[in-house]
Amino acid sequence: MSSARKGHTEFIGKQQQRGRGLHAILYFLLSIVLVSACASLGTPDGGPYDETPPRVVQAQPENQATNVNRKKISILFDEYIKIENASEKVIVSPPQTEMANVRADGKRIKIELFDTLRPNTTYTIDFADAIVDNNESNPMGNFTYSFSTGDEIDTMEVSGYVLNAADLEPIKGILVGLYEVQADSLTGDSLVPDSFLRTRSFDRVSRTNGSGRFVIKGIARNRRYRAFALQDMDNDFRFSQKSELVAFDTALFASTCRPDIRLDTVWRDSTHYDSIQPMRYTHFFPDDIVLFAFLEAGQDRHRLKEERLVPEHFTFYFTAPADTLPRIRGISFEGDGGFIVEPSLQGDTVDYWITDTTIAYCDSLQFEFSYLETDTLGQLIWTTDTVELAPKVTRAQQLKEIQEQTEKWEKEQKKKQKRNKNLPPEENPFLVTYIAPDIKPAGSVDPNQAPLLTFPEPILDIDSSGIHFQLKVDTIWQDAPFELLRSELSPRRFQLYVDWELGQQYRLIIDSAAVHGALGHWNREIKQDLRVRKEEEYGALFMHVITPDTGVVVQLLSGADAPIRTERASADGRADFFYLRPGEYYVRCFVDRNGDGEWTTGHFDSGLHPEPTYYFPKAISVKAQWELEQDWELRGIAPMRQKPAKITKQKPDKDRKVKERNKQREAEMRKRSSKKR
Repeated sequence: MSSARKGHTEFIGKQQQRGRGLHAILYFLLSIVLVSACASLGTPDGGPYDETPPRVVQAQPENQATNVNRKKISILFDEYIKIENASEKVIVSPPQTEMANVRADGKRIKIELFDTLRPNTTYTIDFADAIVDNNESNPMGNFTYSFSTGDEIDTMEVSGYVLNAADLEPIKGILVGLYEVQADSLTGDSLVPDSFLRTRSFDRVSRTNGSGRFVIKGIARNRRYRAFALQDMDNDFRFSQKSELVAFDTALFASTCRPDIRLDTVWRDSTHYDSIQPMRYTHFFPDDIVLFAFLEAGQDRHRLKEERLVPEHFTFYFTAPADTLPRIRGISFEGDGGFIVEPSLQGDTVDYWITDTTIAYCDSLQFEFSYLETDTLGQLIWTTDTVELAPKVTRAQQLKEIQEQTEKWEKEQKKKQKRNKNLPPEENPFLVTYIAPDIKPAGSVDPNQAPLLTFPEPILDIDSSGIHFQLKVDTIWQDAPFELLRSELSPRRFQLYVDWELGQQYRLIIDSAAVHGALGHWNREIKQDLRVRKEEEYGALFMHVITPDTGVVVQLLSGADAPIRTERASADGRADFFYLRPGEYYVRCFVDRNGDGEWTTGHFDSGLHPEPTYYFPKAISVKAQWELEQDWELRGIAPMRQKPAKITKQKPDKDRKVKERNKQREAEMRKRSSKKR
């Protein structure tokens, strides 16, 4: 090889070595950068956590732009973002007939509207707190983007609450809408709501949060509006179904605003605050609209489902009650089958008991089932369906289970006999089924209670000579007067009425075979001791309702918001509750406008609001041997602040905040550093 060629080869080799070395250095530096970046995302301990919320950099069209005619919007942020619970939180107003496409794409949110843009209209896309950064889910906070198709943009707001009219529960996720009311559309009767809600969608719309609170933005100044709430089941932004919760306010309002100051707390950490600073802001009015949502009476009735768990019994379920029972005509059996029919207290469930074993033990029942159902015009009409019902557990399966249980029981008996040959023989508990009532209350009773006996099957007959009721006098049980009356609504329930004496002991005795069930079963002897508490074990509560209304019905509630006792207030507003066990109680009342003693719902087309409901704003503690007098000003507290938090089932949404994990990280680093020293 020539020296020139050899030198050229060496030069090339050195250049390749240098290139490989440079590649290695670059690879090493890149690896450090990647490791550092990855460590900073997760920490510990690649650096501080990202606690900076996303920030809008640019928007096309610009936020609050005017004379906009484009349907595609792009909002650019300073970091990668995502939208959480978009379908629940993002609201486009005016509402869109065809749902808008709102999606996150890297650092952008892209919005596409499909409806024709209305002229001279302000559009708002309210994201609430749904926008968070991609890595740490730091919330941006409440954000609303808006634009106008006209020369001006409307920036006013109104706010308020939607509560369930029956129990003042906040309603989460219900639509709240406004209609602008023109002067020429007003009628002389302002109590009847406009027909807008049945004929066209809202002009402005929002949705309530977990506190039932709503904020509607993009409101025009000096325009008059009327507010409605709607649980829009079919997404048409109209009140079109009885199954939709609805609320209306007959008052007209116009939005106004003024400068205001609020005090914001600056926290040093999770338990210590640093300072309280005044913050200037624009206060929009009205901010206290309260809408009471209700379901109208006479809900649409449809057959929901049916089930036959055992051969002797089947049940039909409906969406609403009816005052006429269904009719049955047998296909696999003759006539109506002679079934015993038991409607539920609400009337939306009907139980059937098959007393003829030749019908009950068939694996399949076929019959025509005629019932009242709501038609397309909202009228109840007779509908007939052909039904076939098979039991979930057949008679053959029942007999097989009895045989298996009997064999197991017989083996146990043989073992017992081997251990003790003098044991008396026992009756096989699986060959005979006995019926026993569920008695409530059992044990201790109050002097104003009538225990309820509920049997597991309809009762054909009770031998009254086999029913005994006794009072314990000293150590001797003596007969005492009583009445045991069958419920008018249920063939399985009986009520025990006694003129109780405080502090006494009683005993209910039902002789063996005194009760004959419709499915051929009898009872064993039943003994139930009942004790009436002493007078000193009770307290009393006297509520004095201060209200201009008459006909107030006061309800004493448990911690589950369920009525325990109900009393109609006297003409001077007094409702007395005697013989209360010590504990915490809650109180609500309603104004019984129609005098039927029951809370009555509203009717939209008639402009009839539900009967007003009020809650005493705190728990009332009743102590033994204490009589508590309590005044109650019904309208002294705003409705959204009346119901005590302890019995409010719908809890407020949790505030979404930056996690502030860097403070915890710094504390841990200081702790590790002190240990090393």
